[in-house]
Amino acid sequence: MDRAQLLLLGLPLFLFCSDLLSLFISSPPSPPLSSKPSHHHHHHRPAIDPATVEPSSEKPETTIVGGVGLGNTVTINYCSSCSYRGKAVAMKNMLEIAFPGTEFILANYPPPLPKRLLSKVVPVVQIGVIGIVVAGEQIFPMLGFVAPPPWYYNLRANKFGTVASTWLLGNALQSFLHSSGAFEVYFNGELVFSKLKEGRFPGEIELKNLITKKMANSRLADGVPELWP
Repeated sequence: MDRAQLLLLGLPLFLFCSDLLSLFISSPPSPPLSSKPSHHHHHHRPAIDPATVEPSSEKPETTIVGGVGLGNTVTINYCSSCSYRGKAVAMKNMLEIAFPGTEFILANYPPPLPKRLLSKVVPVVQIGVIGIVVAGEQIFPMLGFVAPPPWYYNLRANKFGTVASTWLLGNALQSFLHSSGAFEVYFNGELVFSKLKEGRFPGEIELKNLITKKMANSRLADGVPELWP
């Protein structure tokens, strides 16, 4: 068995094993925690005589430091292979204006585990078919065949068409297996909108109202007065 034959047999096995290891070992990176130091400036104010101060009938205004969404997190998990990133970025920009101070996280929504496993098998099959077409006369005797099967000669008759079709069909199948069709929006870990359930994208006003309700309920549960009418 020469080096070329070892390469044709070993490369698909190596790719398959490395994909399996990366599938079960690798974990998505956690979002970075950004902490900004707060600078406190002390200003000296002149003393005021209480007798000269007139009582005011206006109610004190409640100011929120950092924005109305401070301490909250909105996560948008989308299908990256479906070209949904532009939609996710547009929603994120709209929500950043509506809820300043909120932390926004964009992440890929992976397909189910069976589809991910099949997507790892496809490139191995592609390389195997191309290897058989190119060097089948040396591979089949090593596998115990006296002569290559009849279908091998049909593939070998149109070598370029077979290789091109295998490559294109394999890539199309991989794109299908990587797609999840998801556009899921979470507020503090709680699902707010799911494209997988609704079968459509959320409207901007609709999503803004859903997050407003969730944020108001969260503030009421924490004992903070509601900020929206």
